[in-house]
Amino acid sequence: MNDQALIKYLREMDTWANHIAKADASRKIYEDPSFQEEINELLSNIKEWNRDASSFNLDNAHELNELAEKIQKRLGSHERQGNAVPIGGHQLPPLPYGYAALEPYIDRRMMQLHHDKHHKSYVDGLNKAEIEMQKARKNNNYDLIKHWEREAAFNGAGHYLHTIFWEIMSPEGGGKAGGDLLKEIESSFGSFQKFKEHFSAAAKKVEGSGWTILVWAPRSHRLEILQAEKHQNLSQWDVIPLLPLDVWEHAYYLQYENDRGEIRGQLVERSELGGCSGSL
Repeated sequence: MNDQALIKYLREMDTWANHIAKADASRKIYEDPSFQEEINELLSNIKEWNRDASSFNLDNAHELNELAEKIQKRLGSHERQGNAVPIGGHQLPPLPYGYAALEPYIDRRMMQLHHDKHHKSYVDGLNKAEIEMQKARKNNNYDLIKHWEREAAFNGAGHYLHTIFWEIMSPEGGGKAGGDLLKEIESSFGSFQKFKEHFSAAAKKVEGSGWTILVWAPRSHRLEILQAEKHQNLSQWDVIPLLPLDVWEHAYYLQYENDRGEIRGQLVERSELGGCSGSL
């Protein structure tokens, strides 16, 4: 990483840290003094290096990244433990890295547009649908219930899949899976290479806009690869999504134009699947 790239990384980390600090402070985790200390430490370190950006080096970048990952993991753990989201209260989750963190695979402009515009539109659409259905219950008027149920399905699936999508990619991603996950992949698909071939082929063949998703099927007790048209159509229930790949045009067209195969391969390589060795 050259000096210019390091300074760019520092600026991106500054933007991300301030976004986290100003995010939904009503969540209980923001009341935890140790969590506030971690955020303040990150902001303080960034501020210090911004004063003398020319001396910012790769070791300093790794230190900032370790602290940022610690904060992001605590946020993710809090979300999974979960307080109930109020009706119409869904919020756009912050990216777990800077807009330019996945370059050259996903450039800054496309990442910012994808997250800040497209993902946010699904959050807004889900909130709108939930509020309208709440009004329908209150007024005992279900004339438009079919429309709002469809809106909730489309936007809700879009919001949830994108939330996982951001989390499974990492600047440090790539490589081959290990541990229990690799064993399950080999058991379900024959080999890691066969999994990648199947996953890539499924992504290439998604009809129109949609997703290819590696899922865990609790009843079958094995991994499967599914397609979803749009966000919610032609897939299965009762599965747990692990690795969703967005093949809507907004996820790749600005940078890769109509080469869906190129972005498919790049994002599989940059996912955290290769660094995962957890149990299923």
